[in-house]
Amino acid sequence: MAETFKAFVIKDVDGKPKGGFTTLTLADLPDNDVLVEVAYSTLNYKDGLAVSGKGRIARKLPMVAGIDLAGTVVESRSPDWKPGDKVVANGWGMSETQWGGYTRFQRLKAEWLTRLPDAFSLEEAMGIGTAGYTAALCVDALERWGAVRPGGKEVLVTGAAGGVGSVAVALLAKRGYPVVASTGRPETHDYLRGLGATGFIDRAVLLEKGAPLQKERWAGGVDSVGGQTLVNALSQTIWGGAIAACGLAGSSDLPGTVLPHILRSVALLGVDSVMAPQPLRDAAWARLARDMDKTALTAMYEVQPFDALPDLATRILAGQIRGRVVVDVTR
Repeated sequence: MAETFKAFVIKDVDGKPKGGFTTLTLADLPDNDVLVEVAYSTLNYKDGLAVSGKGRIARKLPMVAGIDLAGTVVESRSPDWKPGDKVVANGWGMSETQWGGYTRFQRLKAEWLTRLPDAFSLEEAMGIGTAGYTAALCVDALERWGAVRPGGKEVLVTGAAGGVGSVAVALLAKRGYPVVASTGRPETHDYLRGLGATGFIDRAVLLEKGAPLQKERWAGGVDSVGGQTLVNALSQTIWGGAIAACGLAGSSDLPGTVLPHILRSVALLGVDSVMAPQPLRDAAWARLARDMDKTALTAMYEVQPFDALPDLATRILAGQIRGRVVVDVTR
């Protein structure tokens, strides 16, 4: 085991959060029960904000960034885990209040870990990452609500070429739902068709201010954008339908009315992946293991070296990342 290793740490520099690579030792890590040798992490929008310093994500400094990780248990004081176990960790305040995945080693609480399904390698697990796991939570929520049906009315996915959107399109298509992908990048249409999208709507259309109740179209949807996009999605949802909302890439505002909810019984299903209880996590990963097509997954992500992280953060904030980025923390 290495005596020292590289990590991306956010520190306070003149009253502002500033990130950079630094060298840590095992003694620097938190005193949690399970030591994990990290193989991969990922790049999410929140990571882009944290790494670039353009968003105050870390609430305690210094902070190892990275909201998820996949790796192998090295040491454990918990009876639930033993050396050699393959695990993933998503959320639980990592990169905000708890040290995260941009490091070669990390100590984590036993209850933060999820056993990696045999269907996935560590690399593939982070090809899915928090974004994909969140998409699975959203699909689970829509099916529990009961509005979406295979071969039925269309299901909308906003931010479709992003991480959450890409996995949502693939999972919904696998279940037989007709998926309409919302994106502002026509060059991603072939990619999204390959994931199973059957139709497209330009994101500019969903950004236009519309009537509180619009023509009914969507049986349901997965929204990672928020703002006017979410308002229009709700206003266009059929009676008894639902939109699972999990992000705010466009805006945290919700400038709408209650009319879709009280006149059409449309549900807004909030989905939080950070503090989701273990049964929901296990169900989401089970869905991914069952329904995530490996060919689609391979087309969905690229692997980048740890050193490329600052540049990647700039690119994801500029909307220049398609699909998912896996960060190989070993190189």
